[in-house]
Amino acid sequence: MTPQELKNSILQLAIQGKLVEQRPEEGTGEELYQQIQAEKQRLIKEGKIKKEKPLPEISEDEIPFDIPESWKWVRLKSITLFIKAGGDKPKDFSLVKTEEHKVPVIANGVQNNGVIGYTNVATVDEPCITVSGRGTIGFSCIRTEPFCPIVRLLVLRIVNNVSLKYIQIVLTALLEKGVGTSIQQLTVPMLEPKLIPLPPLSEQERIVARIEELLPYVDRYEKAWSKLEELNKRFPSDLHKSILQLAIQGKLVEQRPEEGTGEELYQQIQAEKQRLIKEGKIKKEKRLPEILEDEIPFDIPESWKWVRVSSIVTLNPKNDIHDDTEVGFVPMPLVSDGFKNQHTFEIKKWKNIKSGFTHFANNDIGIAKITPCFQNRKSVIFKDLPNGFGAGTTELSIVRVINDSLCREYLLWFFKTDYFITNGVKSFTGTAGQQRIHKDYLATCLIPLPPLAEQKRIVKRLEEILPLCEKLKK
Repeated sequence: MTPQELKNSILQLAIQGKLVEQRPEEGTGEELYQQIQAEKQRLIKEGKIKKEKPLPEISEDEIPFDIPESWKWVRLKSITLFIKAGGDKPKDFSLVKTEEHKVPVIANGVQNNGVIGYTNVATVDEPCITVSGRGTIGFSCIRTEPFCPIVRLLVLRIVNNVSLKYIQIVLTALLEKGVGTSIQQLTVPMLEPKLIPLPPLSEQERIVARIEELLPYVDRYEKAWSKLEELNKRFPSDLHKSILQLAIQGKLVEQRPEEGTGEELYQQIQAEKQRLIKEGKIKKEKRLPEILEDEIPFDIPESWKWVRVSSIVTLNPKNDIHDDTEVGFVPMPLVSDGFKNQHTFEIKKWKNIKSGFTHFANNDIGIAKITPCFQNRKSVIFKDLPNGFGAGTTELSIVRVINDSLCREYLLWFFKTDYFITNGVKSFTGTAGQQRIHKDYLATCLIPLPPLAEQKRIVKRLEEILPLCEKLKK
């Protein structure tokens, strides 16, 4: 049950006579009604209020629910001295309160309780209830100070021997959301015949006291409910992040001695890189800084190894392709997240895009450099490129695995972890509108390296679990 549903339920119980007990010594709604009519007749004779047209009898099929025998169904107009709509905005008007302009000008609306400015003359100077006739239809307030209502605000002056707060409770519980086509509205003719359950005055006051006692609990419930709702909304995303973190900490699958170690894999990659450098296929890289103990962010299995990203891959490699080769140009290379790879390729000759663009090949990993794409984990493995090559925005970093020495999907999931993203955000440079991860961040970022077979088992497990997180969002 939402907080609003709980509040509505309490109000409904109140106006059905189920919130407090009935006490015979307090009289009946019929007796109170007769007192009200006698008082209204006196005021008519004294010329203080106008004589009213007779109201239609209340038929059985109009009654919306049962009420206690000691209560009485009455029409709203029969217990009011007047129901009227506000007039035009006064000509003598100030947006701020001054010595000359002290009288609030009130319109329909919740903000600032409807006060839109101030004037010098009040048109209502007795305690009453105001009800929004448009916009925030049905929103009601008790007004005890003189004020000036304007159009679309309805004003109800209740007789003295009826509780203003009780009638406000009834109106809040019963008012429909108006009528109309393009603009809904609530009007005086709609309010006047409205049925009101009328208990004795003492019971009205006890109902008001009980509700004022309960509403703080509803407020506390609302705060707790809102926190729970927020947790529920975040849960799938938080669970997704936690699973990725477990994966890169070696806690998602078991370690198997027969699969070797991260150190052995690292040495194999270094040997392969040296061979490719000697053959001139990749460039010799700058020496990377040693990994210090205080850099290590979390524990990993003994069979794994902490390494820097650029020590196990090639970053932003150049592609040697014939100028007339037709390849894929990707205007928006990160149109999909994850493994969808639904790119919109334009076919262009290599000579037209080989300069001024980021180049990549099939199975390369693309990582967004700028916010918010980087923070939204927009990284992807490129596949199905025409002739195997492509180019696109310069706001991409390209990661190339050396001769299948690593599981690309393991790398991709690593680039989507909170650990990688959070530290990347800390390295942002540039203005707020064009922030990028620092050029050295990707190269020097620490990555936990498991044996290749274990990388593949981690990816398989992620592909089993993560779709369940997506289902939780629906």
